[in-house]
Amino acid sequence: MNSIVQRSGLSVAGLLVAGGCLAGPAATAQAAPAATAPVGSVHTDGHTDRNGRADRRAERSVGIEYQAQPNFYYCGPAATRIALSALGKALSQDEVAKRLGTTEAGTDSALDTTRVLNELTGRGYRTTEIRDSVARPEQVDRLRSDVVAALDESRPVVANIKGTAVDTVGNPHSYEGGHYLTLVGYRDGGDLIRIADPAAPEGEYWMTLEKVANWIAERGYSS
Repeated sequence: MNSIVQRSGLSVAGLLVAGGCLAGPAATAQAAPAATAPVGSVHTDGHTDRNGRADRRAERSVGIEYQAQPNFYYCGPAATRIALSALGKALSQDEVAKRLGTTEAGTDSALDTTRVLNELTGRGYRTTEIRDSVARPEQVDRLRSDVVAALDESRPVVANIKGTAVDTVGNPHSYEGGHYLTLVGYRDGGDLIRIADPAAPEGEYWMTLEKVANWIAERGYSS
């Protein structure tokens, strides 16, 4: 058994395990917004300034085809499908759910989203766990590096999150039972993250990197 799952000693509620996606029917029955076009990017060579620090001007968003999840437990398939759409893979959520092994209990872990993304794209996705209940500074920095590197290669990141976090306009997003969403853009050198959320009525929103890292805490992400 993989060590990241074995460490929890649990099959349904441990680290990296999502259980059900507890988005209510009202949130998931919305029509899917139109596909999101890619936006331009501003970069300096290597994303660092003359002092070797992260370039706070760097930004990038990838083009995706957004679809809302159709039920309370398809957040994993929906988020993975959003990522696949940026890589030219047009699968239905049902097809992705079958590959993930999704049931009404949800999608087991970020290990599954990583496995399916690699099976379908061969793009070298890997799973990273944030083991602590609150992300440490080095874990936040690692998330920044992983998100920037993945998106610079046009690979959205799929994150397994739990709890409540507030976006940049003050709207709370609460998933106490666990949830999957897709990180599809960054700006200010990765300080702000653009999220495609298959259960959110607005579809997409921005959130600070630190809040995203703490949302992922005790779970993991595929980048």
